[in-house]
Parts: sequence; structure tokens; C-alpha cells
Amino acid sequence: MTENHTPDLPDVDDPFVRQLLVLPDRDAADEAAEELGAAHPDLGEPEIVRDALAGEDDAEDAQWLVVLDPPANGWTPALLHVLDTLATSHEGWREEA
Repeated sequence: MTENHTPDLPDVDDPFVRQLLVLPDRDAADEAAEELGAAHPDLGEPEIVRDALAGEDDAEDAQWLVVLDPPANGWTPALLHVLDTLATSHEGWREEA
């Protein structure tokens, strides 16, 4: 017997807060932003920002953020799941800003 499994969708605490994809390098951030723009053009142009780790001077010790403003109707669990999946596929994670 096969079991239908629906992925656990994230909770939406504040549907109008910015979302951050935290990624290990600039290439991953560029690729994630491009993929997201192609799949969800309604989300607008994401901003890519370098985030140096506290106390680190070396450029190699930086994370890259893809900053996303909320859509007009707010984030849904399904959209947050898309962001989580995308971040994970680029060895990163999602955070609320």
C-alpha cells in the first residue's frame, strides 16, 4: 500500500516580513536568485548582499544573502517551502529578516 506524503510546510509567523536565503558563496546566491526569478517572477528582483561573519576580516569567511521582499499577499507556507528547498539545494538555509 502506498502512502501519500505531503511535505511538512513551514509555519508563517509574519507573512509580510522579508526572507533571507543564507548561502555559502556569491555563485550560489546568483544561481538561487536566477532560479527564483525564473520560477516566480511575481516575487520581483531579489537583492544579493555579502554578509561578513562577525569578527572575520577574510573575504573567504563571508556568507551571501538573497534578500526577498514579501509578495503583495504575503508569504504562504507553499512559497516558504519553495524558498527552503531552493536554499537547501545550494547548501544554505532560509531566515526571516
